[in-house]
Amino acid sequence: MSDQPIGLHRGGLPETVLPADPPEVVHALEAAAAEPDLDARREQLRSLAASRPRCVTAWAALGDCARDDIEAYAYYRVGYHRGLDQLRQSGWRGSGYVRGSHPENVGFLHALDGLRRCADAIHETDEARRCAEFLVQLDPSGFSYPHG
Repeated sequence: MSDQPIGLHRGGLPETVLPADPPEVVHALEAAAAEPDLDARREQLRSLAASRPRCVTAWAALGDCARDDIEAYAYYRVGYHRGLDQLRQSGWRGSGYVRGSHPENVGFLHALDGLRRCADAIHETDEARRCAEFLVQLDPSGFSYPHG
């Protein structure tokens, strides 16, 4: 039995907002994003993920600059699982909204959307479908990360 109280919400499902990335992490992510050389950007992000392995946004960004779909799938999957850990630590109990309108949630949704795209690319259609359904459940407004 959980020692967490069960919340009853008049307005529907509860909404979870993840903790914000610390300012030094945001700065490192911005610096990496501004790096025009893809190999150098990847190395900056790998260094960030190594020093901050719980940083979901770093894993999602690594997925964006991966060399192929398999590498990207692995990075996005790590980001997704790190994000689930953070969601649970933030009180999420398997249901409720995690909306992209909250900047703090974008890294997790980005990782989940990237995982969906890569699963589709490698023909893991059941996983791609689960990820797509989960995205809609978490953010019915239709989260879509602007990937390049």
